[in-house]
Amino acid sequence: MSWEDNVRKVVPYTPGEQPKIKNIIKLNTNENPYPPSPLVYKAYEETELADLRKYPDPVCSVLVDSIASFYDVKKENVFVGVGSDDVISMAFLTFFNSDKHILFPDITYSFYDVWADLYRIPYKQMPLKDDFSIDPKDYYGENGGVVIANPNAPTGVRLPLEAVEDIILHNRDVVVIVDEAYVDFGGESALPLINKYDNLLVVRTFSKSRSLAGLRIGYAFGCEKIIKYLLDAKFSFNSYTMNMPSLILGAAAMNDRAYFEETTDKVINTRERVKKQLRDLGFVFEDSKTNFIFARHPDRHGREIFDYLRTHDIIVRRFDKPRIDEYLRISIGTDEEMDRLIEVLKEYLGR
Repeated sequence: MSWEDNVRKVVPYTPGEQPKIKNIIKLNTNENPYPPSPLVYKAYEETELADLRKYPDPVCSVLVDSIASFYDVKKENVFVGVGSDDVISMAFLTFFNSDKHILFPDITYSFYDVWADLYRIPYKQMPLKDDFSIDPKDYYGENGGVVIANPNAPTGVRLPLEAVEDIILHNRDVVVIVDEAYVDFGGESALPLINKYDNLLVVRTFSKSRSLAGLRIGYAFGCEKIIKYLLDAKFSFNSYTMNMPSLILGAAAMNDRAYFEETTDKVINTRERVKKQLRDLGFVFEDSKTNFIFARHPDRHGREIFDYLRTHDIIVRRFDKPRIDEYLRISIGTDEEMDRLIEVLKEYLGR
């Protein structure tokens, strides 16, 4: 008998590479190519660093209030955490405690199975259709909970709101989590449904459309009861999960609606232009409603393209998994970065 026999062993999630060298065009982790709102810079300059000697507000009032105001919901409908990863992890811990399998797609955010393994939650991965779309009927059976990303990652495919509601309707006895990390780039949010279904949790992040991946801020919407259960679990785990700068700067970002709309529109416009350019080069992909494009080339393997781009100081993301190992997930950068990507791909393909 060894102490290692009682270790909770899991295979950890592998995040996208954060290169240390400069002058890399980094299109591998779906970060926003534009800086945070000017209001964030102003709030940072006005932050009293001497206050860091004190604990932050455990109920995160300034951040919660700004989110509630922006989305026109009650503060009792809002939960915040250290990135949407923390929010979803806490939701797994709080709501998935039966002996029944939870359900999520076979191709989706690869942290879901990690959390399930960590918390010893049984799960089944439901195969996406050939076009990478979710079939709601796959989620009709008895289960311990449902998790879907919409739009999905890494595919970028959006599930219509009526299909999301269909899944919720067929799972009224369990919690349904809708992960909307990319919804601001063309998705259709399930937020209007939180007062209609008390078993729905809608999760968002500041990492993509708010340009604050480095601060780690996530949030969720739900009915008052579901948010209270989450808060009870959070305060039993760590009362001070959100640091003071994140609360202040996150609220500042949320309060700048004009900048949020301006930068998301920029990303969307660049994405639509690059879609056409990639198709002209022979790439195939489903229609993305995110800040990335998940594409393959029928004549070249994804590994070859990935390596070629890397030698030209461009990093994209490739998943060495069944069904998707030929695909590349290409984050949308600035227009200049995407122009360079297309230029290198043309050289590679001899165009």
